[in-house]
Amino acid sequence: MKYANEINRRKTFAIIAHPDAGKTTLTEKFLLFGGAIQTAGAVKSNKIKKHTTSDFMEIERQRGISVATSVMTFEYRDTLVNLLDTPGHKDFAEDTYRTLTAVDSVVLVIDCVKGVEEQTERLMEVCRMRDTPVIIFVNKMDRDGKNPFDLLDELEEKLNIRVRPLSWPINGGKDFKGVYNLYDKSFVSFAPNKKATDEDIIPMPDVNTPRVDELFNAQDAQQLRSDVELIEGVYDTFEKEEYLQGKLAPVFFGSAVNNFGVKDMLDTFVEIAPVPRPRPSTIREIEPGEDKFTGFIFKIHANLDPRHRDRIAFLRICSGRFERNKFYHHVRLDKDVRFSNPYTFMARDKNVVDDAFPGDVVGLFDTGNFKIGDTLTEGEDLYFTGIPSFSPELFKELVNKDPMKTKQLEKGIRQLTDEGVAQLFTQHGGNRKIIGCVGELQFEVIQYRLLQEYGAACQFNTLPFYKACWITGPKQKVEDFIRFKSSNIVEDKDGHLVYLAQSEWYLNTERTNNPEIEFHFTSEIHK
Repeated sequence: MKYANEINRRKTFAIIAHPDAGKTTLTEKFLLFGGAIQTAGAVKSNKIKKHTTSDFMEIERQRGISVATSVMTFEYRDTLVNLLDTPGHKDFAEDTYRTLTAVDSVVLVIDCVKGVEEQTERLMEVCRMRDTPVIIFVNKMDRDGKNPFDLLDELEEKLNIRVRPLSWPINGGKDFKGVYNLYDKSFVSFAPNKKATDEDIIPMPDVNTPRVDELFNAQDAQQLRSDVELIEGVYDTFEKEEYLQGKLAPVFFGSAVNNFGVKDMLDTFVEIAPVPRPRPSTIREIEPGEDKFTGFIFKIHANLDPRHRDRIAFLRICSGRFERNKFYHHVRLDKDVRFSNPYTFMARDKNVVDDAFPGDVVGLFDTGNFKIGDTLTEGEDLYFTGIPSFSPELFKELVNKDPMKTKQLEKGIRQLTDEGVAQLFTQHGGNRKIIGCVGELQFEVIQYRLLQEYGAACQFNTLPFYKACWITGPKQKVEDFIRFKSSNIVEDKDGHLVYLAQSEWYLNTERTNNPEIEFHFTSEIHK
């Protein structure tokens, strides 16, 4: 393994959570510890004038939510950390699902007041599909929330994973005193609004020492001792191997906005999180230590810099070494391409890189050559598998409001749907355009961005469809089905045939009437 040292010092992970759990705030604190930023911003705050680093689109600042996955790279304790901050809002779930294909592990943020929410369960299902290792951070401990033991039970039950606390809170809400670290046996006292560097870390190898009685009143000291005894008795001891197999999730407690408990988790993360792992492809499993370069595009973002009409394709490197100005083979287009300015990111700030290694995420300038799922190699013809398109739940027809701007609208909607923000369907044998999304908010974002970035005004008319199903089967049967159902047949961007069902009843009827045709709710990007 030529690049073993480089591979072993890289950790690539995504932060996922329900909206408002504190995900973007936690990202900011990570960057602060990594020395990547000097002051942390806030997502929603009237007092703090600095916005978060990872929410860089104008619409994100107006709404106070993340709508696009952003990529950040920083160094911490000799480890190069690639962090992907994902949108938590369910309307942007598809971007998040796809981002999970590009990471080796996940940090899941839970709000201690609300506990496990619906979107968290859906995200966790995607992690379970791939056995992605998960670390859980229970946030907002300085607010009155659920009992920590009840929270642990809820995590196990709803997320279908065994948990093991590696830190434990002393009280919560107004009485929050701090966190006892069960992993490296130390106590960190909590004081709101103190800077991270002022934290007092007190080594405490045993909770039965008299030092505990000096630090806390008798009731808190007794509570901590009985809690630790219960944890050690009830929960499995922490085995790194089980965590790496995705069977056991370590749990940390803290308060991201007060920068509390974050360092404990980051220190443990750097120690236990997996280095880049092998990836399945259409021909074999690709090992990170292979000499030849391979990588895939998991996200495309148009107009990252509003002053320049740029499109950036995010490339996850899977094996070998990526070099600037070197020719690589674009498998789908069957041509060789090279990149003179590949970037690493600090959200919107970009730095040109000369080389990158497995686990790294690199931004490539794209003039329209890339689609999500494209592979770059050093000559080998292969695709990485497991990058799905999901069936949308909302459908609207795209109507042009300004015929003079038809060209801009066509270009804009093509580029935005290439990003994976939504799916574009075209009527079979016609040119009526239908946009399919997972959530209502995506339509607003598309309308806003078409107007702001392409100068094209449009409106959306709601269509009464229930699900999009990709159809496959014997050629003659499929052709007959298309003839009978022509008004419900559309094509996706790659020319695959899709049946739009008006309701669950219609879908079940068609399935019964056409047993030889298969109806798929997800479409593997590379079949």
